[in-house]
This record gives sequence, C-alpha cells and structure tokens, in this order.
Amino acid sequence: MLKLQNTLSGQVEEFRPLKGNLVRMYACGPTVYNYVHIGNFRTFVFVDLLRRYLLYLGYDVLHVMNITDIDDKIIKRSVETGKSLREYTSEYLQAFLEDLDHLNIQRPEKMPNATDHIPEMVALIDKLKDQGHIYTSDGSVYFNIATFPDYGKL
Repeated sequence: MLKLQNTLSGQVEEFRPLKGNLVRMYACGPTVYNYVHIGNFRTFVFVDLLRRYLLYLGYDVLHVMNITDIDDKIIKRSVETGKSLREYTSEYLQAFLEDLDHLNIQRPEKMPNATDHIPEMVALIDKLKDQGHIYTSDGSVYFNIATFPDYGKL
C-alpha cells in the first residue's frame, strides 16, 4: 500500500487511482534551449522512482511529460543562430533523451512538444480572456491570480 501526504488536507492518505488500476501521472519536462544540468535531473529522478514504484505495486501508469520547445529564450537564440525553432531545439532535446538513457530513467509514455499544441494554447488563452482571467504586459499574457480565490491554497 502506498501512502502519500495530501497537500490540500495535510493528511497522510492511502493512494488510490481515480479510475481503476490506471495511474495518470504528469510531470513538467525540460525547456530545451540548452543542455540540462544535473540539478534539473533531480525532478526527473524523483518522478522515475515514483513511476517505478507504482509499476512495482501493479498499477498501470500513463506518464506524460511535456517538452517546452518554445519560449522567449528559444525564439531569441533561434533567430541569433539562423535556425528554425525545431532545428534549434532538436539538438537539446536529443541530448536530454540521451541523458535520460545514461541515467537509466524510464521515458514517459507521452512527451508532447509545446509547439505541436499552439492552437490549443491560443484557444485556452482566449477562453481565459473571455472569462476575465488574464492581463497583458509588454506583449506577454499573464493569468490574473486575483480572479482565482483559491490560488495558493496548495
């Protein structure tokens, strides 16, 4: 039996998947504008240990880790090098994947790239805008935490 600290309740509780035997696990992946350093891998090692333990306990695990392959730094460096975003980030993504393998970290079942989901992000931003949850500053869009009373609850 696996027990975890529930951050919301503050109690140690028995872990139970939301549906059947399937554990759906999301963990934020790297922003691929440079090589990942050992400090970054702390998160990936922990997630790998948790994933392996869940598998050991007999759960089916669907692990999703996003790859952030677009942000201000990436765009700037892509322009500076004269490479496309995909061309610029592919070197660092490949190095990250090789590092996972060298550290014997199991790869997630799904690793979606942010650039493959731009239309969905725009639609979400539009929805949040329509609901009055965003503000803009210097050309960037931000979530207005004042519109979400439970922000910071966890």
